[in-house]
Amino acid sequence: MAALGWLVPRRRSATARSVLAGEAAAEAARRTSREVGALAPGETETGKPAEPEFPVHGDVGAAAFFDLDNTIMQGAALFHFGRGLYKRKFFHKRELFRFAWQQAWFRLAGSENAEHMQDARDSALSIVKGHRVSELMEIGEEIYDEYMAGRIWPGTRALAQAHLDAGQKVWLVTAAPVETATIIARRLGLTGALGTVAESVDGVYTGRLVGEPLHGPAKAEAVRALAAAEDLDLSRCAAYSDSANDIPMLSLVGHPYAINPDSRLRAHARERGWRLRDYRTGRKAAKVGIPAAAGVGAVAGGAAAAMAIQRRRR
Repeated sequence: MAALGWLVPRRRSATARSVLAGEAAAEAARRTSREVGALAPGETETGKPAEPEFPVHGDVGAAAFFDLDNTIMQGAALFHFGRGLYKRKFFHKRELFRFAWQQAWFRLAGSENAEHMQDARDSALSIVKGHRVSELMEIGEEIYDEYMAGRIWPGTRALAQAHLDAGQKVWLVTAAPVETATIIARRLGLTGALGTVAESVDGVYTGRLVGEPLHGPAKAEAVRALAAAEDLDLSRCAAYSDSANDIPMLSLVGHPYAINPDSRLRAHARERGWRLRDYRTGRKAAKVGIPAAAGVGAVAGGAAAAMAIQRRRR
């Protein structure tokens, strides 16, 4: 299983490994998108578009790209996954304490920390090395039900549903493992997921990545590659994220949204005139200096499965 990214929170140009990671994620997402169907009417929460004119109904040349951690879901998917693996005795208490500390930091700070993300990435890869992909996918379904389903932000979920209701495709774009991202996308009725691709040989994880974690510039490369393959007009597409690390992805589209933004992204969004939404509690929103927007509180979700991992390309 791959892991969260480790890039320091600053802009940098895409490297060859970023491009490789982005292309691998786009290829994996397109292979599985047919398996991820939208939920039946009334099965999940729906909501009105943030602005009456957007998204444009029937504009199939547009799509929406959503970050996962702290954008659609409170906290980090990888940390929740680690808790589930510990419960199933994949590793010992020392590693659990490390996951718990990383998650506590993430929830309190509301943003990614390069050192913590690097540690989480290395921990996850060492834990799953030698395990079968099919085994981790089955366990991932259970873990989503146990630890992630109740942490979905209803406000962001409503934004995603607005794009689906308009007939557009909606993709998760995350540094989380592509298997975990696909489980979440499937249960939310989204089109599919772009995530970090871990190498496997004969269905067994090697402990290495294809390229690098899908983080920062690599996310932008994944969106660019998927848009080209799907014949999308990025100027008509939307992207949603909480983190300044995703400015490269947000800058690609014509409709960027800062969701539950960290301070750097909030400042950048205000300078550029990007739309902002905050679905945290009023107390948390006040702490980061943004008024709470469309409500807070309860959360909902569900769970499901699957994505194939490809061998590393050079």
